[in-house]
Amino acid sequence: MNTTDLFRLDGRIALVTGGSRGIGRMIAAGFVAQGARVYISSRKAGACEETAAALGPNCIPLPADVSTVDGVRALAAALAEREERLDILVNNAGAAWGVPFEEFPESGWDKVMDLNVKSPFFLTQALHGLLKAAGAPARPAKVINITSIDGQRLNPWETYSYQASKAALIYLTKRMAARLVRDHVNVTSIAPGAFASEMNRAARDHGEAVAQAIPAGRIGTDEDMAGAAIYLASRAGDYVIGETITVDGGLVHAALGTSIDG
Repeated sequence: MNTTDLFRLDGRIALVTGGSRGIGRMIAAGFVAQGARVYISSRKAGACEETAAALGPNCIPLPADVSTVDGVRALAAALAEREERLDILVNNAGAAWGVPFEEFPESGWDKVMDLNVKSPFFLTQALHGLLKAAGAPARPAKVINITSIDGQRLNPWETYSYQASKAALIYLTKRMAARLVRDHVNVTSIAPGAFASEMNRAARDHGEAVAQAIPAGRIGTDEDMAGAAIYLASRAGDYVIGETITVDGGLVHAALGTSIDG
């Protein structure tokens, strides 16, 4: 057994949506460090280009708006102009919406469900040819959906469409995995907990307070997220299919509930 290169990504081509900041940037940076050539996509071209410049020559900006199927197909076409295969796709771009039940708007439902559930499916579909070109029995291609612990347990906020979307994406991961494994494309997901980001401003701005509710006693770091993604993307994760890895410091699976005993 040779484990020397078990987590390396040398020569592999990756695409990370929402890769200019937050969890997407953490994953992109980890992939670059392990030897991959990484395309990052985001709606804001300037942010995309700035992050790519910071991560070095093996990080390439590919701005796109994946909130619509047309945008998804445009991104896939732009990548196909540059590459003949795609080893790793990370569906990370997402949105949240929190409004009281009585006021929750249709726009807050449609935007979140479209970006968080519809776009990962149709982007994977649009890139199916490139993923199949990369996949082989000895080295499958990888699709990693970024879900959330909010798809596994209730949070205290009224984020109806967000929680529904992440629960849906966890199960969609299983359904896609069952189909794409025959093409040597492994589909998995990562369910992050508290990581500092624009979407999780509580963790970003009040990390010490948030950490008090986490069994591990801290919020997640860049290395925590990059490590999970590298594992799934590399040879180390080749036999993991349809699974959701929860990366949350124990909040879902190791938090003690309130006792009703005296």
